[in-house]
Amino acid sequence: MPLLFENKSHDEITLIQEWIKVRAYVSEHFGQKPDIQSLLFLIGVNEYGDVREFEKEEKQDLMHVGMCKILEGSYYEFDHLDDENWPHYKEIEPLPAMFIKTQESFIKSKIIDYFKKNIY
Repeated sequence: MPLLFENKSHDEITLIQEWIKVRAYVSEHFGQKPDIQSLLFLIGVNEYGDVREFEKEEKQDLMHVGMCKILEGSYYEFDHLDDENWPHYKEIEPLPAMFIKTQESFIKSKIIDYFKKNIY
């Protein structure tokens, strides 16, 4: 078994494999391998529905939209679109405290779910 999978559970191996697929898909379409923040930004842009140059604050807002979208249903719910077509969400339950590695895996799994449902 490759070192990447050494001492990993089946769920951890599946997460790694699916994460590699998402990153490869985005890399194929955008020319670079994204990190979590980049993927949240792309999800936010996809949900906003407009591709253009964004200011720094707008990029942060788009990452927030991406995070809300991947957590929709459990922790956030869609509230409304404002006059400029920005999606707004409201928190329905706070995220539980997690260790950083657990939080990273949780976010990755939610990004993977988004790509499975909405992208490919």
